[in-house]
Amino acid sequence: MGGNQQLQRGLEQRHITLMSLGAAIGVGLFLGSATAIRLAGPAILISYIIGGLVILIIMRALGEMAVHNPVSGSFSRYAQDYLGPLAGYITGWNYWFLWVVTCMAEITAVGVYMQMWYPDTPAWIWALSALVIMTLVNLIAVKAYGEFEFWFALIKIIAIVAMIFVGFGVIIFGIGNNGIAVGISNLWSNGGFAPNGVTGILMSLQMVMFAYLGVEMIGVTAGEAKNPKTVIPRAIDTVFWRILIFYVGALFVIMSIYPWNEIGQNGSPFVLMFEKIGIGPAAGIINFVVLTAALSSCNSGIFSTGRMLFNLAEQKQASPNFKRINGAGVPARAILFSAVLLLVGVLLNYLVPEKVFIWVTSISTFGAVWTWGIILLSQLKFRKTLSKGQVSKLSYKALFYPFGSYLALAFLLLVLGLMAYFPDTRIALIVGPIWIIFLVFMYFNKGLHKK
Repeated sequence: MGGNQQLQRGLEQRHITLMSLGAAIGVGLFLGSATAIRLAGPAILISYIIGGLVILIIMRALGEMAVHNPVSGSFSRYAQDYLGPLAGYITGWNYWFLWVVTCMAEITAVGVYMQMWYPDTPAWIWALSALVIMTLVNLIAVKAYGEFEFWFALIKIIAIVAMIFVGFGVIIFGIGNNGIAVGISNLWSNGGFAPNGVTGILMSLQMVMFAYLGVEMIGVTAGEAKNPKTVIPRAIDTVFWRILIFYVGALFVIMSIYPWNEIGQNGSPFVLMFEKIGIGPAAGIINFVVLTAALSSCNSGIFSTGRMLFNLAEQKQASPNFKRINGAGVPARAILFSAVLLLVGVLLNYLVPEKVFIWVTSISTFGAVWTWGIILLSQLKFRKTLSKGQVSKLSYKALFYPFGSYLALAFLLLVLGLMAYFPDTRIALIVGPIWIIFLVFMYFNKGLHKK
């Protein structure tokens, strides 16, 4: 381990742009969209737009602090600085836990996807291989991580853009439908645009917000961006439009071509889309795309957990071993520790029933809601530490301050209330608070409040 304690600034504009886009396009879109559509029908488009606007407000709040003070650890450090050491401690460990939980599912998913091509090979071998490869990528150098994430994200983007273009070809020109234009009447001809009413839209919000989990990672990259004051604003400013194009555009096309109540019953909506135009190996194509989405999430998760542990160690809230940097300029011990726990996660995923995957997504959403809430609260407090002159000099500002932040906080509280109301997601409101209480106990038990 080298003595240099500075993270390497090896992430370029194209890395961070594609990483922020890749973070917002994951299994939430490829796998979770069918569940969300069944809950809200075509009105799921409204859920994604509302959720996207809230995420834009949150990301602008984070961007204001990240451009002013670009540090590794991002919102954990800002919570420490503006809300106090306890808030920073809980937020850092909570975000680390969030990605460990999410990665457990993703690594296991890789094994499941690979069995489509190699049914006789045990899934755990592929899961283990994915974990080892992604860990090695993260250990080489931050630029290697950026390159892998760049190409993973590019594959997802190309697949979705191709599907949107082909879909509009079917809708307008009748491609694959004997030249007969399909039109968009399916958006309202099967029980109306919102067949399950406002209740359906509200029920879908938890899955919608899970789909957006990871977009806040733009802030985590600030400590390793070559030119954060330019790169971070560009990445954040385009988040909403990317979400609008990729989520709303893709689902608009799918639900125009297929009745919403048939989606999810005959496989992935994306497989249906490619089969519609007569592409035989559609299942294989989508399986490859979903596989890269899972690897991308795993890659990002290992990156995030390593940086959060590094930041916690820097703040003396975790073992000092985790702030050791290797010769490539990455926090190797923090990455390896997270990877070992993920190895346990692979085993656990084989021991628990399928129902637990739903619980995992809701627990992850609880962790994300906590993180997003802390970002908003930190930014509100950050502004109060500045004079009018300092505020006027901010090169990048939060949207609709302070009302935007208050509205976003109210929305996040609504999501938590809905998770408590519906039985399938209620487990998150048990596990999440227990984890927070455990962290508070550890904070005081270790005497960190006296430091």
